Amino acid sequence: MTRGSTLPAHRLSDLPDRVALSALPEQTRTPPPARTALEGFNGAPAAEAHRILLDCLRSLSWAHRVTAHRPYPTLDALLAASDEAAYDLTAGDLTEALAAESLPPLPEDAYGAAHMALGAAHAAYEARFGHTFVICLDGLPPNEALDHVLETIRSRWANDPEKEREVVAEELRRLARQRLAGALEDSGL
Repeated sequence: MTRGSTLPAHRLSDLPDRVALSALPEQTRTPPPARTALEGFNGAPAAEAHRILLDCLRSLSWAHRVTAHRPYPTLDALLAASDEAAYDLTAGDLTEALAAESLPPLPEDAYGAAHMALGAAHAAYEARFGHTFVICLDGLPPNEALDHVLETIRSRWANDPEKEREVVAEELRRLARQRLAGALEDSGL
């Protein structure tokens, strides 16, 4: 077996000067595509996905159901699954979720009288229905929030308990949807 000629070791040092570097293809490393928040949510361990969901709506059955149906092909599909699971909340699930809800925040520049009026309205509502008042203010300008909350709490106070449960379930569904979309947007998953 005959081997071709090789360069002696003392000639290897000037090899780079003799090789046309432009003849070598330029090598570039393409970074892997960035993961979207949805891909992060889909690929997260179940416990992490469950935690994210419970931050949106404190219902164990809702969080389990949404987690169990991953992966979701689009954000719209995830939000639709969230809605569907919220529509199926039992009375016990609603009670569980309502126990973790807090009152909608007042604008920082609201007057003391507004705080008192809202506090009294919340107390009357809670005495009538046995749970905190919930409302989704998504898309409402902050300067209209206080008037909207006061008007809505007064109008809903007239509901019978069964009708109010339906309204509360819808408000919780809207809150969960809004929070979930925001959580994925802010997650950095």
